[in-house]
Amino acid sequence: MRLFAIRDYRRLFAAQVIALFGTGLTTVALGLLAYDLAGPRAGMVLGTALTIKMVMYVVIAPLAAAYVDRLPRRRLLVLLDVVRGAVVLALPLVTEVWHIYVLIGLLQAASAAFTPTFQAVIPDIVTDESAYTRALSASQVASTMESLLSPVLAALALTLISFDRLFLGTSAGFLVSALLVLATRVPDARPSAHTRAWDKAASGIRTFFRTPRLRGVMALNLVVAAAGSIVVVSTVNHVRDALGGSQSDVAWMLAASGTGTLVAALALPRVLDRIAARTVMTTGAAVLVGATAAAVSLSALGLATWTGTAVVWAAIGIGMALVITPTGKVLRASVARNAIPEAFAAQFSLSHLAWLITYPVAGWLGTAAGTTPAWSVLAVLASAGAAGALLLWPRHEGPAGVGPGAVTTPVAPALHAPGTDRSSLSKAA
Repeated sequence: MRLFAIRDYRRLFAAQVIALFGTGLTTVALGLLAYDLAGPRAGMVLGTALTIKMVMYVVIAPLAAAYVDRLPRRRLLVLLDVVRGAVVLALPLVTEVWHIYVLIGLLQAASAAFTPTFQAVIPDIVTDESAYTRALSASQVASTMESLLSPVLAALALTLISFDRLFLGTSAGFLVSALLVLATRVPDARPSAHTRAWDKAASGIRTFFRTPRLRGVMALNLVVAAAGSIVVVSTVNHVRDALGGSQSDVAWMLAASGTGTLVAALALPRVLDRIAARTVMTTGAAVLVGATAAAVSLSALGLATWTGTAVVWAAIGIGMALVITPTGKVLRASVARNAIPEAFAAQFSLSHLAWLITYPVAGWLGTAAGTTPAWSVLAVLASAGAAGALLLWPRHEGPAGVGPGAVTTPVAPALHAPGTDRSSLSKAA
């Protein structure tokens, strides 16, 4: 495959996969740690920890994008991996709930700077349009493989060791990721079109608000967050308390959602070659709305079973993949090459702003009022986001709808000549 013939991409992809698996183990272990410290209130603890994560992502990611062209990106990525590895290593030592909050804040501050920087490196290494599309799909497959296999590995490990040992695997993953990045030739960022840090931090967000297709993406972010919060926040209490499952059962249920995501991600590369991104993404939104409604029904009617929960969780995984996978392609079709870091950082922050809304609903409202009211609110939010996407993202965008500085190919003359190829932009939409 041409994509993996690119040595630097191959190394970065390996770094991503290893770090993702480490993060996957942390996700499972953090939920079990919260349950160990707080019992029935684990959902609230986990919801609070994840809310802190979202605050860091929303605030720090745009600032990281604003300054990334002033820093050597390889050194920055390595430093952030080392910081994350060190922080995760301290998580098994916590004895109080507030310790979790402090360490999660530090961990996610580093991740908030790492992710948009890493995403913005890929188009500088993979310059062919078709190869870049497959790079986006490969990244999604890596994420889905992590969401599928990390819980499975955690479930197997938990039969032999206590959950706190899972944090060691995460720390090792970050350090190996740092070594791979260190061995990669990562080009420094091109100078931004903006000179002031605030202009750079805000330019990507302004582009989202004035570009129809990107306004639709913002609405779809809410759909993904509403459905995903049910899985991420509520699984541990739902499995342990409602279904009477074990620690390993929590991991297996998370794997059910990962299975759905994996199936969709494997099918998407060829689908996106034939079907417009808007169609794929709005279909994913419809799947997520249906899945959240099904979750509410299971809870409200007292019909929650292992099979029913697994089916709903898998459907959520499928819907999330349908929405998330094409997003990078839509972003790249909407901005100039030198604005890509800012666009990815804006999407990173805006998508996590949606999670900042939904995590407290799942965690705090779920603990205070129960899963049925919390999941009902999330189902309403998912429906509102899906309806908003259909209204905000026109089926056929004309030249006025493609956003300033849009590009459609990686060929140099087109990068700074917005409007030179509107037809391919319409196809991306």
